[in-house]
Amino acid sequence: MNLLAEYVFNESFVSGLALLGAGIAMIAGIGPGIGQGFAAGKAVEAVGRQPEALGKITTTMLVGQAMAETTGLYALIIAFVLIGQ
Repeated sequence: MNLLAEYVFNESFVSGLALLGAGIAMIAGIGPGIGQGFAAGKAVEAVGRQPEALGKITTTMLVGQAMAETTGLYALIIAFVLIGQ
C-alpha cells in the first residue's frame, strides 16, 4: 500500500516548503564567509613573517578564497531555483 498516494499536496504547501528549503540553503553562506576571513587573516600573518613572499601568498590566498566562494554561490543558485518553483 502506497501511503503517499493518499495525500494530496496543494500548491501553497509545496511553495512554502520550497521557500523554506531556499532559506535553509542560504545557511551555507555562513561557511564561506568564515573560511575567507580565516584565510585572509592567516595570509596577513604570513606576509608579516615573510614580506618577500607577498606575491606567492596573495596568489595562493585568492585561489583558496575563490574555491571557498563557490560553495556560497552554489547555495545561492539552489535558493534561486527553489524560489522559482
